[in-house]
Amino acid sequence: MHAWPASDVPALPGKGRDLRIHDTATGGRVTVDPGPVARIYVCGITPYDATHLGHAATYNAFDLVQRVWLDTKRQIQYVQNVTDIDDPLLERAARDGEDWTGLAERETALFREDMTALRMLPPQHYIGAVEAIPGIVPLVERLCDSGAAYVLEGDVYFSVEADPHFGEVSGLDTEAMRLLSAERGGDPERPGKKNPLDPMLWMAAREGEPAWDGGSLGRGRPGWHIECVAIALDHLGMGFDIQGGGSDLAFPHHEMGASHAQALTGEYPFAKAYVHAGMVGLDGAKMSKSKGNLVFVSTLRREGVDPAAIRLSLLAHHYRADWEWTDQVLEAAVARLGRWRAAVSRPDGPAASSVVDEVREALADDLDAPAALAAVDRWAALQESTGGTDEGAPGVVSRTVDALLGVAL
Repeated sequence: MHAWPASDVPALPGKGRDLRIHDTATGGRVTVDPGPVARIYVCGITPYDATHLGHAATYNAFDLVQRVWLDTKRQIQYVQNVTDIDDPLLERAARDGEDWTGLAERETALFREDMTALRMLPPQHYIGAVEAIPGIVPLVERLCDSGAAYVLEGDVYFSVEADPHFGEVSGLDTEAMRLLSAERGGDPERPGKKNPLDPMLWMAAREGEPAWDGGSLGRGRPGWHIECVAIALDHLGMGFDIQGGGSDLAFPHHEMGASHAQALTGEYPFAKAYVHAGMVGLDGAKMSKSKGNLVFVSTLRREGVDPAAIRLSLLAHHYRADWEWTDQVLEAAVARLGRWRAAVSRPDGPAASSVVDEVREALADDLDAPAALAAVDRWAALQESTGGTDEGAPGVVSRTVDALLGVAL
């Protein structure tokens, strides 16, 4: 599966700061020091609907991570999956009388278009769950052979007790885990499971549903968590730098994935930091496909909204914050974009070296995008009120905003 084209990232003078970021597992900030090659895995979409602003906010956060790392002159290995076989996809296809593969391909293509328009840097490896199945099956077989997995009526489950570190990613108690498991795709009430929290690794073939050869597992399809584990281990290995996604993935998805990998390898941790973006709401509720309260990136683009303004709308909120989309949020972003473009269009302006430093420091400090925007706002306001004589300043600000914030002025 191919990703989307990368936009050019201007090189800035000097070198950026090392990233300090909030780690869900420890509950505090950690300094990420990847070495010369930074490794990041960000969980991708289940392609049964278009890219909504909750998706865009999440991928914007991890785009900023990449830009901070690039500014420190590091190379990046970025991996993202597409869950192109899962219950929600099959349910949507059945509801609409559509072939599930066609639905997945169409929505994945639209996602690529949205990411391109928003100037999100693409992953080096963009892998679908279906194409990962040949690598998933041997991992499930290994977990069975080691006693970390068991068969229940043809389905294969992972035993959470096989990992002594289970629970350390989310830090939740058992009751909270059980409630979230039921809410987020688990089946804690199924009779016969060793532990209600045990997640499915391999689902035996169901009548009328797609299935693949699972070797000794029989025909079926993979569970959600093992998909990402197989892809991450294949392309990044254990102990990669950041596992990322929305805050709703901390449990069960990232918790279970970490335990799968740690039980498979005997190594710890799966990822050095678990980083989660907040939720975007609309009309008082989290924006989600199940609720149908969605604002789509593609719809905004069709309505003529500049993608740079959409991106500035996202950047105006700290990535870990939950926030609500309103018309006023977009209006403020459109106005800001206009002010910035007017400011950098002049032939000279106030000195801009401090802007580079302030934006770098803000983003290195747990991706504080609102503080970075404020630094550019101050320069633009000074440009409007008093101007300046530095002929290189508008170009410096324009390149800084492009390189570190992904906004083309």
